[in-house]
Amino acid sequence: MNTLLALGIALPAIFLTSLLSGVVGMAGGLILIVVLVVLMPVPSAMILHGIVQGVANGSRFWFLRQYVAWRILPWYFVGVLLTTAIFGVLLIVAHAAVVLIAAGGLPWVSQFTPERFKLDVTRPTIALICGIVVTAVQLVAGASGPILDAFYQRTELNRFEIVATKAFTQAIGHAVKIVYFFYIGATLSSDPHVLLSWWVIGLAIVLSFIGTRIGTRILEYVSESLFRRWTNLLVLGLGATVVVGGVIDLISQ
Repeated sequence: MNTLLALGIALPAIFLTSLLSGVVGMAGGLILIVVLVVLMPVPSAMILHGIVQGVANGSRFWFLRQYVAWRILPWYFVGVLLTTAIFGVLLIVAHAAVVLIAAGGLPWVSQFTPERFKLDVTRPTIALICGIVVTAVQLVAGASGPILDAFYQRTELNRFEIVATKAFTQAIGHAVKIVYFFYIGATLSSDPHVLLSWWVIGLAIVLSFIGTRIGTRILEYVSESLFRRWTNLLVLGLGATVVVGGVIDLISQ
């Protein structure tokens, strides 16, 4: 693909997906990884995605840090550590299509699960499971938005708590992903893709930060009811799209 065309697609996508995630706390990462995979080799896409999304989530957390539901995090990060240790030892590489089908399907499973079995991340056991599942998906598919969102849709947390808490956990997750891909050898080649040039990475970080800042400002003007209604619809719609993409990818193999 032409270099200017690739930049013309990637940089606006980075800004817009960061803005989207700043408002609803999700979706941007999954959309961005799809765009980057089209533009560059998968390992390079994963690394750039991790850098950009790490900055976006980290800055979103910082802007909303007073709202983080810290009580969720101890059990969540136990799950993160367990999964990271297993992947580090076994160097697990799952088929991306299967992971996409699972990631996209989980929000629908959560939507129609009986109330007593709902995925409520504020429960310690569910937070542990969330850490395990989300980290596993992130390490093999790059983005874990649809799965992560499924654990928050049935909580009593308000929109600020949801966005802030997910931002913090996702920032850590992207850092783990970057380290993991370097660890398994998915590093920059001697002739790196243009989108991994340092000046492009720097510009991408700036755009991600600005998009996130604007998004979190917009969040202040979104009502709780509107946030709940449209977030749920977006999660389900995105989940269905991801499932279809995964199925097509699996069939085409």
